[in-house]
Amino acid sequence: MLDVRKLRLLRELAHRGTIAAVAEALNYTPSAVSQQLTALERETGAALLERTGRRVTLTPAARGLVARTEELLAVLQRATAELATATTELTGTLRIGVFPSAVPAILTPAIVALSSEHPGLDLMVTELDPASVPDALRGERLDIALVQEYDYVPVLADPGLETEPLLRETVHLAARGAEPLVAHRDSAWIAGTPGTLCHALTLRACEAAGFTPRIRHHADDFGAVLALVAAGQGVAFVPDLGTAGAPEGVVLTPLPIRRRTHLAYRRGTGGHPAVAAARTALRAAVDHRGEV
Repeated sequence: MLDVRKLRLLRELAHRGTIAAVAEALNYTPSAVSQQLTALERETGAALLERTGRRVTLTPAARGLVARTEELLAVLQRATAELATATTELTGTLRIGVFPSAVPAILTPAIVALSSEHPGLDLMVTELDPASVPDALRGERLDIALVQEYDYVPVLADPGLETEPLLRETVHLAARGAEPLVAHRDSAWIAGTPGTLCHALTLRACEAAGFTPRIRHHADDFGAVLALVAAGQGVAFVPDLGTAGAPEGVVLTPLPIRRRTHLAYRRGTGGHPAVAAARTALRAAVDHRGEV
């Protein structure tokens, strides 16, 4: 019988690429991860890793085993969810991941509703960039989270996660005037930290308009971005949720660019009572926002 814990390490190696990254994510030492993967090779009787110096790559047999592992983990998650439905009151910890601009309009009313309807549920919120969410969900540091993608920055499906549409927003050009995007080919730009989806959007949307943006400032909080725009420090892309309280003098020009937000959770956990309650509360918060 194969050890699920060892299979999970192999799955994480497939996603993260290095043994060091797996060790850091799951609180192992690199040597412990290597030992567990070597033991898994003995158990399977198949070569799973190709080692070249300090680098390792997965063999075709390992990639097939990873695909089966995703299916197995989803079955185990569904079994756990089914057992949890037998309880009459929701208890335990529910860990929710959210990006900053969703906190006031979506997360806050959702957790107020969850706390009121399920007082036995211990809610823990983590603010993080959506690019970090898949790793956090697979590593079981989160139970449900908001993920997003922009036009020009599509996100590949993760076989270990399930997603469902939640919100669709318009992206605006924030500037001191109402000029079109192409008029800012020589302007200074304000973008997110490199590696974030917002940074990638700035690069790709400008390139699609025929120029490479000259990024002067990096800021991940849209309030800070708008303050910099108001101060004449550059222009930026800002989605609907980030435009609240825009300072005087900032002109928001709607663009044919959309940001799409999805709910994400591990495969098989959508029916868990706590995750299902969070899905309901987050959807209700979005629906209420649309009615205001």
